[in-house]
Amino acid sequence: MNGTHPEQQHIPVMLTEVVEALSPHSGGRYVDGTFGGGGYAAAILNEADCTVWAIDRDPSAVRAGHAMAERYDRRLTILHGRFGDMRDLLQQSSVTTVASLTTVDGIALDLGLSSLQLGDAERGFSFRADGPLDMRMDGGDGGRSAADVVNTADEQTLADIIWRLGEERFARRIASAIAEHRATDPIRRTHQLAEIVRNVVPPARDRIDPATRTFQALRIHVNDELGELERGLNAAETLLATDGRLVVVSFHSLEDRTVKQFLRTRSGSAAGSSRHLPPPETARPPTFRLLGRGVVRPSTQEINANPRARSARLRAAARTSAQPWPQEAAA
Repeated sequence: MNGTHPEQQHIPVMLTEVVEALSPHSGGRYVDGTFGGGGYAAAILNEADCTVWAIDRDPSAVRAGHAMAERYDRRLTILHGRFGDMRDLLQQSSVTTVASLTTVDGIALDLGLSSLQLGDAERGFSFRADGPLDMRMDGGDGGRSAADVVNTADEQTLADIIWRLGEERFARRIASAIAEHRATDPIRRTHQLAEIVRNVVPPARDRIDPATRTFQALRIHVNDELGELERGLNAAETLLATDGRLVVVSFHSLEDRTVKQFLRTRSGSAAGSSRHLPPPETARPPTFRLLGRGVVRPSTQEINANPRARSARLRAAARTSAQPWPQEAAA
């Protein structure tokens, strides 16, 4: 970290909009479920005399966060783990004392990679610089790396991962090229994989690198990001107090679609529902009410200052007093 503070190295996306949607107040208790460089946590703490519990699965972010916590006089607690497990993590941290008690006033999730992760070639998230083909957000503490997947998954499985999680229309072509290459030379480096993809995928009109979607797909798969998001949304529903805010910033359509569907379903505004008709007997009371008119996008000024914000989408909702939906109903 070169001795600098994490929030000085990373530009948090849509920071003003996130804080505005959370609306921190004095005495409030908030969760930054994706601590990263600490930008959201710092902004929440600076906005009001409140307390923040920040969660990150990346050990390097946790180490940097402990130094940051010292500057906030016990108002910031850093927890090592996944935001999908936030309920258990908060209970272990004595935030909740009763299993069914909801005591959090706001939860923020930034689903993108931090600049710190992208800028570290040894993490293997980006092909801009050559490095090990890793991509594990937990810093390699268990689990299969992207290289493990690329070199051992059968061709059909690879094609499915790249098509489903990268929304890449040349997925079969890419999987075939990977299988052919690894038969004689294992794929261990980011530049190796990027070149294999570039050799079989034509350049895009938008000038996005042809390897981008494949790298996205492998990262999502390796870290089970969509499963983690679903667990995190369900955990937020159980933890938020009445009128507590949930704010999620996503960066690609698969994430945004998951958040959008969850909030629409939980707010009773999903397709097929109508306020003009009586609810069916099996209908469950809404656990969220949507804030604003739907998705919020970054301003032109922010995109110019921070190109990383270009694909960001923010959705926010407030918790009602209804009981959380059972998990079998949530599926």
